[in-house]
Amino acid sequence: MKKLFSSITTLAIILACVACGNANNGSRESQELSGAGATFPLPFYNVVFEQFGQVSGDQVAYGGIGSGGGVRNLRDKIVDFAGSDAFLSDKEMADMDAVVHVPTCMGAVVVAYNLDGVKELKITGELVADIFAGEVKMWNDERLAALNPDVELPAEAIIPVFRSDGSGTTFVFTDYLTKVSPMWASKYGAGKSVNFPSGQAAKGNPGVAGVIKQTKYTIGYVGSEYAFAQKIPYASIKNQQGEFVLPSSTTISAAASGEIPADTRCSITNSDAAGAYPISTFTWMIVYKEQNYSDRTKDQAIATLDLLKYILSDEAQHITSEVHYAPLPSKAKELSLKNLKTVTYDGESILQ
Repeated sequence: MKKLFSSITTLAIILACVACGNANNGSRESQELSGAGATFPLPFYNVVFEQFGQVSGDQVAYGGIGSGGGVRNLRDKIVDFAGSDAFLSDKEMADMDAVVHVPTCMGAVVVAYNLDGVKELKITGELVADIFAGEVKMWNDERLAALNPDVELPAEAIIPVFRSDGSGTTFVFTDYLTKVSPMWASKYGAGKSVNFPSGQAAKGNPGVAGVIKQTKYTIGYVGSEYAFAQKIPYASIKNQQGEFVLPSSTTISAAASGEIPADTRCSITNSDAAGAYPISTFTWMIVYKEQNYSDRTKDQAIATLDLLKYILSDEAQHITSEVHYAPLPSKAKELSLKNLKTVTYDGESILQ
C-alpha cells in the first residue's frame, strides 16, 4: 500500500510540473464536471480524477450509483458523462440522442466467497450458473468437491449475493453466464437487472463485497478491486482453454486480444485466448456527440473531452495496474481518440 501511494504521489508531482502543457493550457476557465454510474471502476476513477484536477484545474464529481443510474442521468441530460460497464444496446441508443462510448480501463468481475479456512477455490462457469440459479445448493456438492479434492468444503447451504441496483457488473457477469450455460441463457439471460431466484441483494459493488465479507457461506460477483480491498478470497475460473485462471493485469489483457469494433462496443467475456481470465471487461464513459445541451457552455464541453483524452493518456493508463485494473490495448485508445473527433458543440468539432 505504501508503494501504491508513493507511486501516485510521485506521478502527481510529475504531472503537476507538466500541467501547463496538458489538458488546460490557460485557454479556458477551469470547470466543474459531473458524472454518475458504474461503481466497478470507482477506485480507478477516484485516483485519475484527482490527478486530472491537478493537471487541468478542473474538478470532477462522480456518483457511483450503478451503470443503469448513470445512463438514466445521461438520458435526462443532467450529467456531463455516464460511467457504464455495459455498452448501450442498439435499442437504448435509438431512444436517445447520439452518443460516443470511450473505454477507460479494463477490469475483472470475480466470484468471491466466504468460507473459513478456504483460501483457494476452483470453479467452472457452468457451476457458477447452477449456483446462482439455485440448482446447486450446498457447499459440499459433489461437483464442487470434485474440482477441489484437497479442500474441506462445509455441509452448509450456499448463499448467493447479487446486485439490487441496475448494474453493469451484473450485465458482465450474466453475459458470461449466458455464454457458458444454455440453462442460464434460456431462463435468465443477460442484463443490468436479472431476476435471481434466491439469495441476498446488495447495492453497488461495495454493498455486495460488504455482505460477502460479513456473512459466512456466501458467494457473489464483484469487481476485483473490491474483493482485494475487503481481503475476500475469490475463485479461479476455468477458461475456454481449460485453464483455471485468476484475474491479473496480464490475464485481463489477454481477454482483449481479439478484434475491437470501431465504436468500441464489444464483450470480451469467455475469451478463447490462452491465459485469459474469462470474466474480463472494458468499462466505458459515455458522452453525447452534440455537447450543447442543458445550457452547457463550450468550455464545459471542451473540459469533458480534455478529461476523456487524459484518461486515454499513457500517464492515466499507467495508474490502472497500480489500483488492480488493466490498461487499455493500443487499438482501443486509437479508436477512441478518432471517435472523440466526431464530438461537436453547435455542430462544430471540438477536437481538431
